[in-house]
Amino acid sequence: ESRAASASYREINIQWYIPSVAKLSNHTETEVLLLYAYNTNPIKMSDITVFSPTTVFSGHLWIPLARIISLRKKLSYLKEQVEILMQGSKSFSTSVPTSFIEQSKTLKISPSNKPKMSDVKVHLDEKTEEIAKRCFFEVKALLSVVPVLSSPLTEIPFDVTLQSITNLEDMFDLANGCKITEGSLFNWIISLLN
Repeated sequence: ESRAASASYREINIQWYIPSVAKLSNHTETEVLLLYAYNTNPIKMSDITVFSPTTVFSGHLWIPLARIISLRKKLSYLKEQVEILMQGSKSFSTSVPTSFIEQSKTLKISPSNKPKMSDVKVHLDEKTEEIAKRCFFEVKALLSVVPVLSSPLTEIPFDVTLQSITNLEDMFDLANGCKITEGSLFNWIISLLN
């Protein structure tokens, strides 16, 4: 029982493999291997001989290293912009009239029901929204099995929170990889890999 593999939530795990330089000498462009595994339902597997993998999937993609490095820089910049927007909205929320604050103190809010600041949906300004759409289109182009048409995204495919942007940036961290649990970002990434 202690050796059981389990996932209480739907999640995707991302790891990167950078092959030796000798193997890459035949290629004109250096590529790295994206390894992924995800489950579409919670799982608990204690005996591999009786496990039926109907909701567990894995795969790999070869992706040009230069494109990953470029995308990670863009995602890092997008994350900075989201943090700036969040700081602006925090300063706005601290300037709420005291009469409203006094009224809200009478409301009982359970601490466990309060969303973390990183999970709050961020309202993007026009410039940041365009940056986000370009980044997400590039993610889509890298992860899609079927080649993506050159038309840009017309809408953002998942809820933009500081956590979702951090997860997306971490996803392209070649040194560490990441785990993304269920939510709108998870759903979008899974849709690209199918």
